[in-house]
Amino acid sequence: MITASADAFLEQLATIAPDPARALPRGVLMVMPEQFFVEHETAADNVYVDTKHSADAGLAARQAESLAQLIENVGVPVQRFPGRQELPDGVFSNNVFATVPGKLVIGAMYHPVRQEEGEREDIRQWFAEAQGREITVLDRATCVAELTGALIIDRARNVGLCGMSHRVDDAGARAMHEALDLDLTYQFDLTPDEYHTNVVLSVLAGRACVAVPDSFADPKVADVLEAAFPGRCLLLTREEKLAFAGNCIALTDRDLFMSARAEAALRPESRRALTDWGFRIHAPDLSQLELAGGSLRCMVTEIF
Repeated sequence: MITASADAFLEQLATIAPDPARALPRGVLMVMPEQFFVEHETAADNVYVDTKHSADAGLAARQAESLAQLIENVGVPVQRFPGRQELPDGVFSNNVFATVPGKLVIGAMYHPVRQEEGEREDIRQWFAEAQGREITVLDRATCVAELTGALIIDRARNVGLCGMSHRVDDAGARAMHEALDLDLTYQFDLTPDEYHTNVVLSVLAGRACVAVPDSFADPKVADVLEAAFPGRCLLLTREEKLAFAGNCIALTDRDLFMSARAEAALRPESRRALTDWGFRIHAPDLSQLELAGGSLRCMVTEIF
């Protein structure tokens, strides 16, 4: 079921029992930067891109590797793939690849410069041969669907939260709902200045969420999220959002990852809420990668 009705969504959500065993990935995929630079084509619709500064490619590579090692340190395996110099935004792999058990889904990217990322045979082959997965490719001719950039998934309840922008259309929302075998998706509009839902919303291990109410076209969306996660919905400020605090991810039931910039921007009450809910924050420096308009969550493709 896909619905844009808050009442219908909450009514159906109430019938779904969460399964904590489904909430956490068994590993992650990362595409490591190679001669990283800030791609200007995507800056046309991504206000977070910093076109005034050049990235230090060597430092970007070291920052990505530090993130991978931090993830491995909490017991989550990282499958690394080498980046390609001609595809710098490939480091933000969660827009292009998503998984459910037994399946790899490849998204339909909005910008031509990013469409080649999904064509990588090495990544497809690893999932098909080493993982034995079926591969589903969403059709760029019929939809726009930037996967878990646009669609936030509560894996414990198998429920999608799809923020609409030009990076996903109605056909794309339906295609993702079906390809990712979701039971329920709530579809809502982002404000015109937002490009991806995962900058302004994250579900944490199926038991909490963070959200930026000012980034939803309808203020009632924040009320829906608070009802969906009673007592465990952290509403972030614009300042926290601009530092990528909403672009965070929980990779275990306790381990929450966000960039150093995001962690430094947390208000005391935000930090207290997350720690009270049992999360430990890991915050690597991703300053060079963030120049390209994405942050930590964008770099982590969960493998379920």
